Amino acid sequence: MTVTKDTIIGDVLDFDAETAPFFLEMGMHCLGCPASRGESIADACAVHGVDADELVEKLNDFLSK
Repeated sequence: MTVTKDTIIGDVLDFDAETAPFFLEMGMHCLGCPASRGESIADACAVHGVDADELVEKLNDFLSK
């Protein structure tokens, strides 16, 4: 899986549940909530004041291993 800013958070979590800490680290503590799982990474990062490009890079680095 390759993650982009448009990737839906639920899709990332479904692909690899071990990515959850990356979202928790950015302050997104409601990962079980249907609304948050349906958000794009870009939207969630905008709400939480996090750099979407940085999160995408971290997720892709993790998923490539």
